[in-house]
Amino acid sequence: MSGFPGLRIGHAADAGLKSGVTVFLPDEPAVAAVHVSGGAPASRETDLLRPGNLVERVDAVVLSGGSAFGLAAADGAAAWLIRRNRGFAVGAARVPIVPGSALFDLANGGAKEPIAEARADSIYRALGLSACEAAGAPGESGSVGAGAGATTADLKGGFGVAESTLADGTRLAAFAAVNALGRVTLGTTPHFRAAPFERNREFGGLGIPESLPADAADMVVKSTEPLASTTLALIATDCALSRSDARRVAVAAHDGIALAVFPAHTPFDGDTVYAMATAQRGAPAGPHALLSLCAAAAATLARAIAKAVYTAESSDSDLLPTWRARYGMRRPDDL
Repeated sequence: MSGFPGLRIGHAADAGLKSGVTVFLPDEPAVAAVHVSGGAPASRETDLLRPGNLVERVDAVVLSGGSAFGLAAADGAAAWLIRRNRGFAVGAARVPIVPGSALFDLANGGAKEPIAEARADSIYRALGLSACEAAGAPGESGSVGAGAGATTADLKGGFGVAESTLADGTRLAAFAAVNALGRVTLGTTPHFRAAPFERNREFGGLGIPESLPADAADMVVKSTEPLASTTLALIATDCALSRSDARRVAVAAHDGIALAVFPAHTPFDGDTVYAMATAQRGAPAGPHALLSLCAAAAATLARAIAKAVYTAESSDSDLLPTWRARYGMRRPDDL
């Protein structure tokens, strides 16, 4: 993905800690909304995104690892914005509006001494600042940013990116840090649950198996305690949206999690989706155009989730294999 109109994205990670941060920086304050469907969210300033609240636009959105400790990454992003005189004007002051959410990666095999030594806040604040400094055109999927230490039920997770263009030219991109409690494949096969939405063999081109495996509907979840996980996502569109319409897109996009992960939205997942409108083009022309945007949000997020797992990379002390390590880069006709 070479770029997205009006939006820059930055990643930063600590390889030893096996955790990281992703920051979304709109060129101008952007209308944003959020919807939480998981039972165990860790978040900051999400209430202000409700329709009807005073502040309509955000200066950044931050996704991080580290559970509640990782929310300090938004402080780093806010410091970066303050230095550039960005934020909501309150008299002579500027207050950066930086909502954020964190996923639980505290039991993923990384060296967690900084957390035990109560240094996590400063580490994540520094990662938030570094992610802002690194912000540029959206990169490829993989073990980066907020997905650096992510895992799923039986495979390593990661950070996924997918894009769609609607019939009227509207662009939409989905970004997902996939640390799900559940499984993203159909049973123990290499086939992804999101296969019906795949484009251009972006996660292997395996499609749906000729017959569904007997364990396709089995509930397989992480065995580590505590059972805390989360899929975090942001849907970006280049059209203009009201806060209410942005929230509707965020709500609809949660279907993408359910289409790509089973089980999803559990009591142990903090599944959270943000929607951001960079307003490089006009608003959707009526309810049917908004319907198309909502459907595209779900389908594109399902693809981003599969890509996150498909492109995850192995590293020292991993507790779970990557998709590639388990299944190899086999062609569909070799399966």
